[in-house]
Parts: sequence; structure tokens; C-alpha cells
Amino acid sequence: MLDERLTIEYVRRSKEGDTQAKEALIEHNVSLVKCIVKRYLGKGVDYDDLFQIACMGFLKAIAGFDESFGVKFSTYAVPMIAGEIKRFMRDDGSVKVSRAMKQTAKEMNAFIEAYTIERGVQPAISEIAKKFGMDEAETVFVMGSSKMPLSLYGSADRKDGKERELIETLPAADDQEDWLDRMLLRGAIDDLSERDKKIIVLRYFRDMTQSEVAEKIGVSQVQVSRIENRIIKEFREKLSG
Repeated sequence: MLDERLTIEYVRRSKEGDTQAKEALIEHNVSLVKCIVKRYLGKGVDYDDLFQIACMGFLKAIAGFDESFGVKFSTYAVPMIAGEIKRFMRDDGSVKVSRAMKQTAKEMNAFIEAYTIERGVQPAISEIAKKFGMDEAETVFVMGSSKMPLSLYGSADRKDGKERELIETLPAADDQEDWLDRMLLRGAIDDLSERDKKIIVLRYFRDMTQSEVAEKIGVSQVQVSRIENRIIKEFREKLSG
């Protein structure tokens, strides 16, 4: 990738109609685009189609970037590219469910029912993932591919006897939005207060749940959620100008 000074120069020239500058930006940022595209593979859209859509998002990032944002161009481009892909998938209904995924979802359904009958509680996401040999993010995606009786916002017992929502068992690192937020927040952490910095580091770089962070720093899970949302909102507002 180009250094930031040259990147900004090419962005300026691209906006002025310099085709070669625009092509240079695309060429030197292909690895970034491909990295984002890989996060959306296996969801019913061909790689080539995803890559073209991602490139459209990249071109929009060039057109919309403003140096006064005070962020690196790549930091601004990442959510623009990912947003373009997700918009296409949502608007065009392009996330297709394969027969294999439907069968796996059916098997998960049977496992959840049997587990609940036997133990009186629904299994945690981690337990379902372990049973089917998947990571937790993939498990949630498969579960969402068909109507399942398990609600991510339902409660589940922990080994310590405490209850928490199933969604709280998902580590931040496996979520698409969390992955993007990590990239966005990495460059902003130094400006945070010590408490806010600790919360973001534990959530996005140590893969701890909000409940675990709350217990570690001595506040409620609700407070952690509010602080986290505030930090992300403030940084995104900065990005959007």
C-alpha cells in the first residue's frame, strides 16, 4: 500500500479527474479490498461479483473522502467498502441458503431441542459451535439461515450459576461489525480516557464479552454497553464529518 502522504495526493488528483491517479489508488489498495471481500465469501455471492462491488465502494470512498476528517484514507475506506457489499446483499436478497446449510440448521435444531429437554436450559452458542465443529460466528449465521426456536436474546445459565443472554456468549472478535470497529478504533484508542481505553481493549482486542468486562472493571454490563456504544458512535460521527 502507498504511504499516507502519497495516498492523499492521489485522492486529490483523482477528484480532479486524473484517471491514472485513480487507477494507482486501486492497484495499491487491492490487498485491502480483497481482505474485506474474504469476510463475505460463502454467503451466496461469487467472489468476482463481491470484488466488483467492493471496488465500487472503494471508488465511493475516494469521492467522499475529506482530509478534514483527520483519519487515514484506509480507515475511511473500510466501512465504505463493507457497507457497499452489505447493501448489495440486503437489497438484492443475494444471501442464498444452500441445501447443506439448511440440513445443518435442521441438525442444530434437533440438538438444541434434545439438549433443552435433557438439561432444562438451552445450550450456549459455544456449545452448539463445538458440537458442529464451527466457529461461533459461523454457527450464528447458520442458525439465522432458517427459523430456529433458539433466541439469541434468551437467557442461558453459566457455570457460575449466573444467567446472561445467549448473544453475550459471542466473542467480539468473530462479529463482522466488531471486526470493522476494531479497524476503526485502533487509531483512536490513544485519545480515550483510561477507563474507556481499557473497555475497548478488553472488548475488541481481548475478545471479552460485555459481562466479563463489567465484572473485571467493577461496573454493570449496561454501563459497559453504553460506554462502548458512545465511543463507537463518536468515532463514526467523526468519520462522517
